[in-house]
Amino acid sequence: MTFSALHKYLGHKPGPVTGELVATAVAEHLVETSDLDWKRELPPEKGASGSDFPKDVAAMANSGGGTIVFGVSEVQKAATGRRDVGELTERHERALRSAAVTAIMPPIFGLGIYRVGVGGERAVVVVVPPSVDGPHLIYKNDLFGAPVRNDSDTVWMKERQIEAMYRARLDERRHAGEALGRLYDDTAVGHDLAERAWFIGVAHPRIPDVATERPAREQAGVVFDRAATLTLGWSDRTGIHPLENVTLNNPRPGLRRWTAPNKATSDRQRFRQAWASIHHDGSVSIAAAVGGPPINGEHESLPGSRVPSRSIEAAVSDLVALIAAVVESRGGAWEYEVNVGVEYQGAEPMVIQTTDQHGFIYDENSTPLARFAPVAATIVAGEGVTDLHQQVYGLAEDCVNQGGVTYLRTIKEPPPSE
Repeated sequence: MTFSALHKYLGHKPGPVTGELVATAVAEHLVETSDLDWKRELPPEKGASGSDFPKDVAAMANSGGGTIVFGVSEVQKAATGRRDVGELTERHERALRSAAVTAIMPPIFGLGIYRVGVGGERAVVVVVPPSVDGPHLIYKNDLFGAPVRNDSDTVWMKERQIEAMYRARLDERRHAGEALGRLYDDTAVGHDLAERAWFIGVAHPRIPDVATERPAREQAGVVFDRAATLTLGWSDRTGIHPLENVTLNNPRPGLRRWTAPNKATSDRQRFRQAWASIHHDGSVSIAAAVGGPPINGEHESLPGSRVPSRSIEAAVSDLVALIAAVVESRGGAWEYEVNVGVEYQGAEPMVIQTTDQHGFIYDENSTPLARFAPVAATIVAGEGVTDLHQQVYGLAEDCVNQGGVTYLRTIKEPPPSE
């Protein structure tokens, strides 16, 4: 689902971006605003970076996000009719996305680009996400400038405005780091860390969801279930997946969150214990036992300090899948700050062990860890982002490499980038 300026000004709830929305906006002669802009024609495929497109996108991002509709004529800022923009090819779309990345600094990822309308009324709707990385600058006439929306016009920011936006960016980074740290500490509490190692993974959106309506239990259940499917798109079942050991469809309420509780309750299953949470602001968290797995048919267990690399991989995969499922359910494209750790308070060093090509435990090259240093990363999920598999792979690699393990066994190698 998406909540664009068209939805907002037409009084619609979040939903698909459709030709009907554009038609209704034109029929009601909606007027351009700080977050809605009408354009008659698409930028050219060749030379998109040198057109006004980067300036228009940067101005929207610097103003809290907005919507640009290509294929609408206007008089005195009010929509008056439709203009057919022709077919938007995949190559043309890539050129627009490339312009938002290469011609704007810092780059703007996650544009929502929608082809709507048929026949002689084809239009393209570009939804620019809000950004906390402002000011976004563009190179114009041998100078850098920061465009911003002033009601329905695009103007250039003054020096004091640029300074204030840089200050706001630094403040946001500090507050986001504090929020992520609190979430990590909260997720790590209450587990038997002295007996065995636990995976702790948390993710906090850089722009938290401030929707007034809390997601219903049924919605949360759908998100958990969707994540359990998504994770198998880039990993297999050879690792112990936390999402396979929680109750997906009947989450319990918590403090501004829904929690999928542990369902591995017997003594024989305690090595599978896990909890997963979806927070109302879009944050997600997973806690899962990863130390001391059973051997010899579950009649004997390894020490709690021994952690299979496959279990870490599976937990990382599930965490990113949960991020992707939340973003998919709420629409748009989100950036998440992620913190992943393996917590253990026992006396002996922790050892991350892998398996050889025959599936036998192999820890000759493992590095004993007095402490696992949490791994920080930024994950981008949502419409227009095609490298989520690559992001999962890189995050898991960082985690297992810390213990001397080179190769991933559960997460599949991603296809080469285009």
